[in-house]
Amino acid sequence: MNNTDHKNGKAVVVQNLEKRFGAFLAVKNLSFEVAKGEVFGFLGPNGAGKSTTMRMLCGLLTPSAGTARVAGFDIDTEAEKIKANIGYMSQKFSLYEDLTVEENINFYSGIYHIAPKKKKGRKEWVIKMAGLKEHRRSKTAILSVGWKQRLALGCAILHEPPIIFLDEPTSGVDPISRRQFWDLIYDLSHKGVTVFVTTHYMDEAEFCDRVGLIYRGELIADGTPESLKTEFMSDHVLEVVCERPQEAMVEIEKLEGIKEAALFGREIHVMVEEAESASAALRNLLNQQGYQVYSLEKIIPSLEDVFVSLIEAHDRAEQPQSEVRQ
Repeated sequence: MNNTDHKNGKAVVVQNLEKRFGAFLAVKNLSFEVAKGEVFGFLGPNGAGKSTTMRMLCGLLTPSAGTARVAGFDIDTEAEKIKANIGYMSQKFSLYEDLTVEENINFYSGIYHIAPKKKKGRKEWVIKMAGLKEHRRSKTAILSVGWKQRLALGCAILHEPPIIFLDEPTSGVDPISRRQFWDLIYDLSHKGVTVFVTTHYMDEAEFCDRVGLIYRGELIADGTPESLKTEFMSDHVLEVVCERPQEAMVEIEKLEGIKEAALFGREIHVMVEEAESASAALRNLLNQQGYQVYSLEKIIPSLEDVFVSLIEAHDRAEQPQSEVRQ
C-alpha cells in the first residue's frame, strides 16, 4: 500500500475523478476518501453514476480525468495490482448458474490463485457463511436470490482482500435476506475489512459508517448518517398525522411556503424553511378543509428527507445554467 495512505489509514482516495462517454459526463469531479475498516455507502438514484465510479475504482474502467488510489495503488497505472487486493461483487452476482455451489467456489479459488493448502478451508468457510451446507452439490440456478447473494459474496472474498466493493448487492433481495447480508458486512468490517457499497435504498444508508450522496454524477454530500441529518439539512421537516393523508397531501402542496410533501406510510413529511409559522399555517389549512389532525410536530429528518432536500437545492442551482444552455 502507498506509504502515505497506509500511515493515514486511507483505503480509497479519490481526487477530481471524471468519466465521459462521448458528450455525456457520467461522473463529474468526484473527490472523497474512505478510511480503512469503514463501511462506506455510495447512495443515489439509478443512473446517478454509482456503478461507473465503482468500476473505475476497481480498475475495470479507465477514467477520463482525475486520479484515485485503492489499497495504495493508482487506478490508471496499477489496475492489476488493485484487482489482486480487492473483492468485487456486481449487481448480477457473477455466478455460473450451470455449476454447483462447490464448483463455483472452486472456479473462483483458481481465479484468485488460492494456495492449495488453503482451498479446502476457504471453501468450507464460504459454504458455512452462505448457509449452503445442504446445497453444496446443488446447481446454483436453483438457489434463492438470498442464497446466491451470500454465495457471490463468499466467492468475491475467497482471497481475503482488505477492501471489498459491492455494487447494489441487495437489489431484488427480500427484506430478511437484506438484513442477514448486512450482518455479514458488519462482521467483515469488524475484522478490519473496508466495505464500499453502492445502493439506492435509503434505509441501508443508516447501516453505514459514512455515506456519500451522488446525484447526476456529482457528490452533493458526504458524512456520517447523523451529520447528514443534522448539519446538511437547512430545511425543517414537519410530520403530519391526519385522516385521509393522500388527499390531505394534495391540499398541503398548494400552501405557500411548502417546499415538498411526501407520504411515509400514513404520515406526511412536509419540508419547510421555517417550522413554527409553517406548523400554524398547516394546522389552520387542514382544519379549514375538514381534516382531523391527530399530530403535527417537527422531527429529525430521515436520510430520504435529506436527499430530497439536497437534490432540490442542486436542481435549483442548476436551473439558470440549463436555461442558458437552451
